[in-house]
Amino acid sequence: MLAFSNTSNWPIFSFIGIPGLEAAHMWISIPFCLLYLVALAGNVLLLVLVKAEQKLHEPQFYFLAMLALTDIGLSLSTMPSVLAVFWFDIHHIGLDACLTQMFFIHTLSSVESGVLVAMAFDRLVAISAPLNYTRILTHYTVACFSGAALIRGATLLAPLPFFLRAFPFCGANVLSHSYCYYSDMVHLACGDVTFISVYGLLCVLCTFAVDVLFILVSYMKILGTIMKLGIQDRNWKSLQTCACHLCTVLVFYVPLISLAVLHRYTQETSPVLYTTMSNAYLLMTPLLNPLVYSLKSRQIQAALHKRFWMQRVVAGE
Repeated sequence: MLAFSNTSNWPIFSFIGIPGLEAAHMWISIPFCLLYLVALAGNVLLLVLVKAEQKLHEPQFYFLAMLALTDIGLSLSTMPSVLAVFWFDIHHIGLDACLTQMFFIHTLSSVESGVLVAMAFDRLVAISAPLNYTRILTHYTVACFSGAALIRGATLLAPLPFFLRAFPFCGANVLSHSYCYYSDMVHLACGDVTFISVYGLLCVLCTFAVDVLFILVSYMKILGTIMKLGIQDRNWKSLQTCACHLCTVLVFYVPLISLAVLHRYTQETSPVLYTTMSNAYLLMTPLLNPLVYSLKSRQIQAALHKRFWMQRVVAGE
């Protein structure tokens, strides 16, 4: 993915590491590498558990598997450029490679947001209409939700690389992160970027803003349903998975919204703050999602214990 030479006529973009700590990049790469490996291992483990355990063959865990698959994609999209900066001091990337990385990062982020909406709908049905849960949340419904999230993200964001490719880049082309981010590249483009800026804003409104609104409405309805029930009638198992989902929503949206606000409304923000928020956005989400469900979901814990004891029995034999 990374460009190793400047022989092309196309512009070359420069990544930054952590400003002021360039001499320590090699040491900083160690925890980054470990975090990436833990994120990949945790999400792969979730996929294996959902596939192997019959008790996890339910809509909420199918959505969780989709979330894990998306997180793996996000990690693999950013890992090459981030580690190249820290390990090999490679700070350059060609235009096409940068646009490709940008497309995958934004598309997978949109897909993850759509999966979180599907998980909110799953919890809404489980709490508000438990008797109709199996009739509403079928395998076909799960496939439709997952497919719609993927198609929406790919369709809305596919024009972005073509828009940017049509513009010249005539400055230093120094990116604010260790990966390619749409808002960052728009600021570096020369010419009138009003249209592509507005289109990018519309993409945000049609994906993340709509998704956040739906999730908020879903949980307002869930809360209203819970308040109407007596203590004895409340489904505490479903509430436990609601807590997992809410933690996942916060882990995903808080860094994303914070990074978007920094790009749009602050001009003199410290580069260190940009770097910290960007890494939190695309590293912490894949890292924390498996931990949240491993610690909060009793079904996932039971599956982990079962697999752990099976391995101990086999090793003992």
